[in-house]
Amino acid sequence: MQIGVAYSEPDQQIWLTLEVPETVTVREAIEHSGILRQFPHIDLQTQKVGIFGKLAKLDTPLKPGDRVEIYRPIIADPETVPRRDTADREEAE
Repeated sequence: MQIGVAYSEPDQQIWLTLEVPETVTVREAIEHSGILRQFPHIDLQTQKVGIFGKLAKLDTPLKPGDRVEIYRPIIADPETVPRRDTADREEAE
């Protein structure tokens, strides 16, 4: 079956389409993708993963067409970062 694996850093994004066995899990798909060799600092024990934007466990089985996502830790506290409203964004453009 065909699935995707995605990971993004500020200066690099990767989205791979893979052919995997029908019984593959999130962890197996990530390992099969080679992303862990390309980004050795990814730690699946601490970083969250998901399928199409919804958190998932590493042992979650995948379905055809699923997109596995590896999330980076949040570096800014959303409670303390000021939000710009729409008017500010329109002025900046």
